[in-house]
Amino acid sequence: MTTAAPLAPRPFPVHVDGVRAPALSRWLWLVKWVLIVPHYLVLAFLWVAFVAVSIVALVAIVITGRYPRALFDFNVGVLRWNWRVSYYAYGALATDRYPPFTLGEVADYPARLQVDYPEHLSRGLALVKWWLLAIPHYVVVGILVGGAATATHRVTNGDERWDGGLIGLLVLVVGVVLLFTGTYPRGLFDLLLGLNRWVIRVAAYAGLMTDVYPPFRLDMGEHEDLTLHAPEGPRP
Repeated sequence: MTTAAPLAPRPFPVHVDGVRAPALSRWLWLVKWVLIVPHYLVLAFLWVAFVAVSIVALVAIVITGRYPRALFDFNVGVLRWNWRVSYYAYGALATDRYPPFTLGEVADYPARLQVDYPEHLSRGLALVKWWLLAIPHYVVVGILVGGAATATHRVTNGDERWDGGLIGLLVLVVGVVLLFTGTYPRGLFDLLLGLNRWVIRVAAYAGLMTDVYPPFRLDMGEHEDLTLHAPEGPRP
């Protein structure tokens, strides 16, 4: 008897890309926190809607095994919008091009995000993956983003405490380097893309958009190249 051939690898369903800018302003990052306020206001409402839509999608998945396409596209749009803002502002500082106000994909914008639509989702996994199965990733994401989505510096009882997480700390380093040299270190760019990619994959999984468990793997660089190998077939 012969063993069954292993299944072909398949691409991970969450695709996060960012094109490195050839040049960036030395000082613009110092005022982006003001420029991006309109986007933060919109995103505050969009994330509330994201949670509400995810709850409706949970019910639909448990009943039908499918994520309603209109709801799926909306939540992908929220992730996409948030990624563009993070890429421009204090999630990466990787572009000076102002993010567009749209849920849809903008082909020529340097930050892009796509999630493959699943034709079928597990009804049982939908009940546990967003709170139980994702706990290990939540611990990692907590380290990456800290207690806030942006880097903040707080002084409590005379002790200095950093609440921005690893991403916020690295973005601060990028800002200082930009200010003094006008260059964005390639190593930091690749690392920040990988860290943001990790966070977004977890958000998509917790948002019930895929049953494929996010890998504990840091995929750095502009364009990810991640394939997941299915387990081998049964032995004889």
